[in-house]
Amino acid sequence: MTSLKGKRIGFGLTGSHCTYDAVVPQIEKLMEAGAEVIPVATDTVRLTNTRFGDGDEWIGKLEEITGNKLIDSIVKAEPLGPKLPLDCMIVSPLTGNSMSKFANAMTDSPVLMAAKATLRNQKPVVLGISTNDALGLNGMNLMKLMSTKNIYFIPFGQDAPDKKPNSMVARMSSLVDTVVAALEGKQLQPVIIERFLDEE
Repeated sequence: MTSLKGKRIGFGLTGSHCTYDAVVPQIEKLMEAGAEVIPVATDTVRLTNTRFGDGDEWIGKLEEITGNKLIDSIVKAEPLGPKLPLDCMIVSPLTGNSMSKFANAMTDSPVLMAAKATLRNQKPVVLGISTNDALGLNGMNLMKLMSTKNIYFIPFGQDAPDKKPNSMVARMSSLVDTVVAALEGKQLQPVIIERFLDEE
């Protein structure tokens, strides 16, 4: 099995605030496995205060856990391509908004710049989706990304099919296993799971 020791891993967060509590422990697990983690976040993460916590608090927590300063601009993220390449870039949570932009080659945030820079280097990008629209208009973008070389998904499924039938969320507890598999050029299986049963 691939070791994470010494691996440079980018960790991008987008604005699905309700999932941060599930994501942050996975960053800690990456660190415990010996990886160096480089935090990256969109402006939505930094500047939005919600019932799930204030942006500044989440950023402070990311920097404290990783020991690295947040990459918070496209200019700061660009060197992750040619000068300071990553072994793997994670985007988790990945909102439907950022997913649609990534699938259509748009770069309007540091997270998307870091992901595209990593793809340019032919290194794996791991996505942990969290979107109310995965089975709606965003379905075509999800499938486009799933069929793209060097993109891997944390296993995901419907989180509340009775109330939100188009919503799908990754099982964040599978993040580290997905990264290990991705570094070996493999997609962790099964990739589509009965996510709504996780809480039962």
